Amino acid sequence: MTQYVKTFHALEIGDGGDGRWAERVRPAMAGAADWLTEEGRTPEGAARARRLFEEHMPELVPALDRLAGQLPSPQAGTLLTMAAVRPFFSGCTQIGRDGTLLRNYDYAPEHCEGTIVSSHFLRPVIGMQEAGWGLLDGMNDAGLAVSLTFGGRYVHGPGFALPLVLRYLLETCRTVDEALGRLRTLPIAIPQNVTLVGPDRTVTVHVGPDIPMTGTRDSCAANHQHLPVPEEQEQVTRTQARLAAVRAAGVDVAAMLRPPLYQCAYDEWLGTVYTAEYRPEEGRVTYHWPGASWQHSFGGFSPGTLTVTLGLPADGGDNS
Repeated sequence: MTQYVKTFHALEIGDGGDGRWAERVRPAMAGAADWLTEEGRTPEGAARARRLFEEHMPELVPALDRLAGQLPSPQAGTLLTMAAVRPFFSGCTQIGRDGTLLRNYDYAPEHCEGTIVSSHFLRPVIGMQEAGWGLLDGMNDAGLAVSLTFGGRYVHGPGFALPLVLRYLLETCRTVDEALGRLRTLPIAIPQNVTLVGPDRTVTVHVGPDIPMTGTRDSCAANHQHLPVPEEQEQVTRTQARLAAVRAAGVDVAAMLRPPLYQCAYDEWLGTVYTAEYRPEEGRVTYHWPGASWQHSFGGFSPGTLTVTLGLPADGGDNS
């Protein structure tokens, strides 16, 4: 069984204007064009992405300009709108229950940024950063937490990549209902599942470019939506098996760190990179790995690095 060593970073970036954020993301952003769609690399596509951002996320325009102005690539501003990004697909399993949001993020370790950020663009937010300033999961100081999984259908349309949508929801919303109202109006580029946990409510919804926002029967998600899962897709992703497992386990960190929820298919981009346990009413998140954990909170954020081993020992699970 393949194991990987990966270093995670925790960084306070404030409003992004003092250079700490730019220093961290500048190397990756040098290749911004590679992340963009073919249309997004044209002046017309860049203009459309900017207009879409201004229309749907006007509150974040000053932050977008402040961040983009610190990056050398002329296409960085377009990338940061995340409205012209090539589709990316990942694994993941998540559950919201009893005031806790618990999730496994499954991907190729070398392609996961691994940066935990504490920011204050419009309000205090902590989360796992992706693609510059998007978030794979996170929470805000109002007690709202959100997380995403890939919806399992390979379609792509005009709209935003969901990591930026999660950032926007946390920056502008205090409750689950408020976040759902905003989410319903946003164009989403690929099928995704969103779990939201707040003081008043916990819910998972399906979103995508070809469906309206659709509620689910509970607050769990893996990597499928409302359509039947083809047998060959299930054999590779085990999405239905993982959904059944997380429903049965509940918010159990130990269960997330063992098969079938903990996955080790890193070479197929389906290995568990981290487990995140959000308790948003307490303003606290703990990231877990086999043999290690790292806790952060609004009152006790700890900048620095942590190097961990991903994967399980040979007798700890299977390779699928």
